[in-house]
Amino acid sequence: MQKSQKDFLFRLLNTPSPTGFEAAGQKVWTSEVKRFADKVETDAYGNAWATLKGKTDRILMFEAHADEIGFMVKHVTKEGFIHVDRIGGSDWATARGRRLVFFGDKGEVRGVIGNTAIHIRDRKNGEEKAPEVHELYVDVGAKSDKAVAAMGLRVGHPAVYADSVEELGKDSIIGRALDNRLGSFIIAEVLRKLSESRTKPTWTVIAVNAVQEEIGSQGAQMITPRLKPDVALVFDVTHSTDTPGIDHSKHGKIVLGDGPTVTHGSCNHPAVVERLMTTAKAKKISLQHEASSRFSGTDTGAIYYQNCGIPSALVSIPLRYMHSVVEMVRLPDVDQVIELLTAFAAGLKEKDGFTVKI
Repeated sequence: MQKSQKDFLFRLLNTPSPTGFEAAGQKVWTSEVKRFADKVETDAYGNAWATLKGKTDRILMFEAHADEIGFMVKHVTKEGFIHVDRIGGSDWATARGRRLVFFGDKGEVRGVIGNTAIHIRDRKNGEEKAPEVHELYVDVGAKSDKAVAAMGLRVGHPAVYADSVEELGKDSIIGRALDNRLGSFIIAEVLRKLSESRTKPTWTVIAVNAVQEEIGSQGAQMITPRLKPDVALVFDVTHSTDTPGIDHSKHGKIVLGDGPTVTHGSCNHPAVVERLMTTAKAKKISLQHEASSRFSGTDTGAIYYQNCGIPSALVSIPLRYMHSVVEMVRLPDVDQVIELLTAFAAGLKEKDGFTVKI
C-alpha cells in the first residue's frame, strides 16, 4: 500500500462518524472520490455515492457503510456526571476506564468512563459482573449539570472512543472504526483503479458509502431503490476466528491474513458468488468461505430484495476484536480485496446476466 493510500485510510479511520452523525467522515470520503469520479452525490440523510460512467447504462453497485458504533448522552446528573446509551453494538463490558470524545455544540469535549478502584468496589466472594450500560457514567471534569451545559453538552450529543488507528507489527493495523470505514476506503480505491485503467469499464460503477448500518441498514434501504443497480457487491468486515477460545464448530474458521471471504447462502446470489470465485482464481487471490444459512447481518440483507430482487453478494475481510478499540486487520488482505473487486468490475460484459438456472 502506497503512502498516499495509507494517509487516506488513516484520515477516514480517525474521523469520528457515529451512526446518525456521519457527516464528518463523509466529507473526507467525498473529497477523495471527487478527484476521479464522474459525479459525486449525497442524499437527505448523508448517504454518499460516486459514479464512474461505463460504456453502458448497466449498473454495478459497490456498497460499504460509513458509520461506527459509539455512545450518546442520555442523562446529566446534578453533580455533573453523564450517563450514556449505546449507538449501535458498543461493547459496554469493556467500557470502564476508557476515554471518550463527545461532539457538542461548542466542539469536542473529552471525558472518561468512570472506573471505581478495585480496592473499594463491592466484589462479593471475589466476583463481580460488568456493569450494565445505564450504570456507566462519564466524568468530563465538571462539578455540576450547569458546568456540563456550559461545555456545550446536552442529552442527544454523540461520542466515540478517543483511540485512533496505529500500525502493529509488519503489516497489521489496529484501532476503532475499521468496521467499516475500511470498506469506505476499499470501494474508493476500487473506483480509483478503474478510473485510471486504459480500458473504460463496460458497466457503470457506483460506489456507495451508506449511513446507519449499525442500527439496521437504514442507509442501504434508502439508496438502493434510488440507484436501481443490476448487481450489488457489498463489502464489510467479518470475524476472524483464529484467536484462542473460539469454537470453530459454532463460528466457522476464518484466519487473519489468509485473504478475503465470500459468503454463501441467504442474500448471496449463487451466480454472483460463482463469478467472484472464478475471478479470484484467475487473479490467484486466496478466498475463504463463510456460510449464511439465515441472514448475513450486513447491508447485503437490506439490498438484495429491493426492486424485485438484485443479484448481490457479500465480500469481507477477516477482522479481530470487532466492536472494540483494537480491531485488527492485515493490510495484504486489504490489497487482495481491492484487486478482486476491481477485476470483477473490469470483467463484466454488456450481456452478462446473473440468474438462478431452473
